[in-house]
Amino acid sequence: MRRVPFMLVFSILVSGCGEDNSRKADEAFVMTIPIGLDAGGQYIPQNNPMTVRKIELGRRLFFDARLSLDGTVACATCHNPSLGFADGRAFAIGIYGQEFKRGTPTLINRLFSREQFWDGRSKDLEDQVRNPIENELEMGNTVENMVRTLNQVEEYRIRFRDVFGGEISMENVAMAIAAFERTLVSGNSFYDQYKNGKTDALSESAKRGVALFESDRVNCIKCHLGPNFTDEKYHNNGTGMDKEEPDWGRYEVTKNDSDRGAFKTPTLRDMSRTAPYMHNGSLRTLREVVEYYNKGGIPNRYLSPHMIPLKLTNQEIEDLVNFMKSLSGTNELVF
Repeated sequence: MRRVPFMLVFSILVSGCGEDNSRKADEAFVMTIPIGLDAGGQYIPQNNPMTVRKIELGRRLFFDARLSLDGTVACATCHNPSLGFADGRAFAIGIYGQEFKRGTPTLINRLFSREQFWDGRSKDLEDQVRNPIENELEMGNTVENMVRTLNQVEEYRIRFRDVFGGEISMENVAMAIAAFERTLVSGNSFYDQYKNGKTDALSESAKRGVALFESDRVNCIKCHLGPNFTDEKYHNNGTGMDKEEPDWGRYEVTKNDSDRGAFKTPTLRDMSRTAPYMHNGSLRTLREVVEYYNKGGIPNRYLSPHMIPLKLTNQEIEDLVNFMKSLSGTNELVF
């Protein structure tokens, strides 16, 4: 095990010891869910149970740029641990410096999510892994070339046989990386501690922000609801809809007019680390985010009915910002 400076909470409890029990120990573990999150809400496919060795293999693959065609881009290139598993850019950049049309969504708390990407085009994390590897703007690789490259590394050949009992394949690469990504769990924030009874965990301003956030007047919890502060659905909040050729978001997947300009509700967890905001990175700060919602977004024929001017005062805007800052996890991940 090695220390990774993620500001998250994660622990694996393993039973058994010694070489004879290694396989059994690899299978018998419990992930401790941090305060504030719902253990019952996690999604782990039945065909991809999380084991210690699989997670370790996935971690190695996640940080390995050899998955890309030119060996310059790893999963961690866009999903940087020090930036809340985003990349701090308005638009993500792949091989040869190519720029995408959308920003990088965080991988925080994907344990509680099924559909992935801003437009939900992948049904789960396993399906999501394959997309950037083959996307010409991202890693620009082919499955055949990636497998051939990994097969040249003896350590990988050994680890894949150990974990999956077989050879390196796209399916096994995806399952290993997805298993690792599900460990990127953030909770036990100052907000969670406050809700758990520690009354001095928040400033008075942040406490007012909590009350505003939960109020019928502001109604943020209409979309940012539950322990992970997202309904995992798609909404048009007006972002980018003033462009001559707007990004149609979810519509590109479903072809339903009601999905035009709709994008997945992001988690608010660790928001202070994942700027800039929105699918196009158009808002640089949390204050800009609140001010955007305060004006009711950008009007368009597909705008969500939840987008209405809030008429917040400057102090109320500051209170909401301080509340959102309190949602960043406070503990280290050791893995």
